[in-house]
This record gives sequence, structure tokens and C-alpha cells, in this order.
Amino acid sequence: MKNSRLLEEIREANLSYMLLAQQLIREDRAEALIRLGVSETTADLIEQLSTAQVLRVASSNMLMCRFRFDDEVVWNLLTSHGKDREAKGIHAAILMAGKAIEHA
Repeated sequence: MKNSRLLEEIREANLSYMLLAQQLIREDRAEALIRLGVSETTADLIEQLSTAQVLRVASSNMLMCRFRFDDEVVWNLLTSHGKDREAKGIHAAILMAGKAIEHA
């Protein structure tokens, strides 16, 4: 029972992620590439998926989205508190955008 609930939650997360990804790509492609951390080719594929294909991809038991950073510096910037919190968030976004460009 616990395992089936977990798989259901993964599928729901996948569907939400796929729909959000398509929306981002269609509204502002350049920003979507950075926010999603995907290549032009991947963005093309995601954008062209039909509703049936999105549902099929989302029904996978593998989580489609993943953490894009495993850098302790980025985690510290995102979770820090204090007066410079907004500046640290911007700094973290810049670091993550740079990593997306490196992998593209």
C-alpha cells in the first residue's frame, strides 16, 4: 500500500512538472531553458508532446524532475537567513544558471 501511494505521488509530480515545463517553454523559451535546465533539443521535444504523450511520460514510476545542483554553496545560499537573504537568492540563481549553460 505504501509503495503504491508513493508511485501515485511520483506520477502526479511528473504530470505537474510536464505541464509546467510545456507552459514555460511556450510562454518564454529562453527563460524556460534556464529555469528547467534543459537543452534546446529537449525543449523542442517537450513542447511538441501531445496530451496523450504527456500522460504516458508522466505515468512513469521514475521521477522526471531532479535537483539541478548538488553544490553545498548553492544549498547554503538558498537556505540562509538574515538581512542579505534576497541577494543570496539572486547569487544562487546565477550559479544555477551558469551550471545549466555548462551542461547545454
